[in-house]
Amino acid sequence: MTADVQVTRDVVDIITGGWRAQALYTAVKLGLPDQIEAGRTNCAELAKATGANEKGIRRLMRLLVAMGVFEGSESTGYRSTRVSAALVEGPQSQRDMCLLYGEEFYAAWGHAHHAISTASSGFEVAYGQPLYDYLSQNPALAERFGRTMNAGSMFFHQVPEVFDFSGKTVVDVGGGGGHLLATILGAVPDAAGTLFDREHMTLKAREHLAATVGLDRAQVVGGDMFIEVPEGGDVYILCRVLAGHDDDAVVSVFENCRRAMADSESRLLILDRFVEDEEPTVLPSLWDLHLLVTTGGEHRTLNGITALLNRAGLDIKRSADLPMETTALIVAPRG
Repeated sequence: MTADVQVTRDVVDIITGGWRAQALYTAVKLGLPDQIEAGRTNCAELAKATGANEKGIRRLMRLLVAMGVFEGSESTGYRSTRVSAALVEGPQSQRDMCLLYGEEFYAAWGHAHHAISTASSGFEVAYGQPLYDYLSQNPALAERFGRTMNAGSMFFHQVPEVFDFSGKTVVDVGGGGGHLLATILGAVPDAAGTLFDREHMTLKAREHLAATVGLDRAQVVGGDMFIEVPEGGDVYILCRVLAGHDDDAVVSVFENCRRAMADSESRLLILDRFVEDEEPTVLPSLWDLHLLVTTGGEHRTLNGITALLNRAGLDIKRSADLPMETTALIVAPRG
């Protein structure tokens, strides 16, 4: 039987995806995007600047050029591309994402068979405890995790376009480093807000909000969203914080938000990815599996989240599409 060359190539492209990811991770770990941006454009200079073996650098650069991470060659000099420019250290860099996904999350994916076979976290097998417990005990990693979440949130600037925050008091529940709240308040001068998250997240959030919109417009409160959330908000936001928790826990958060709302005109804004069993797309499906491997959590279907909102006495009024296959659900209290 004649081999199907294209099928073989497709299989090879899929199964070597991890190699490509580790090549990119290694480039970032060595700081190659920064070095090339600084004008070190051959392997001898890159090896000297990074302390790595020159032959190893040459072989890595060959692959990275083939992948489109860099341009050029040893004879002409290596040059940055849009991809490598996004990995240069700075406020909007994807550097921390590459490091986190190349180290802790890559280790967790090494236990994907266990995670999928048992529907439980591979991260716990790799590190002996749940992801968020591990983060709370490792402040530097927690900072990297927060920066990774922020760097991957290129849809933040469009949130004020899909909901009118004018004159509203906004409560960002599980608001992390404060980037979403700062973006909203920066775009809506007459809005004010509260960032609510676990205590170990509040220091960086307070620093960021103080530097961007000022603490006269944004306060920071520590606590547990499964117990209660700050009262009196006109808009409660849950941005990518539900996936790691079971249905009953998510319903309790919905109920806490509903009880805390200022009045019947208040709204809950859910920003998340939703999976589809019919005609699935790669990004939500991939991230859903990643959640299983890292936290034991999952992305829900739209029908699934609707059912949980219904249990909490909340109804979806409308939805809006955001970049990176993210959806905004605008939810109102029933009755």
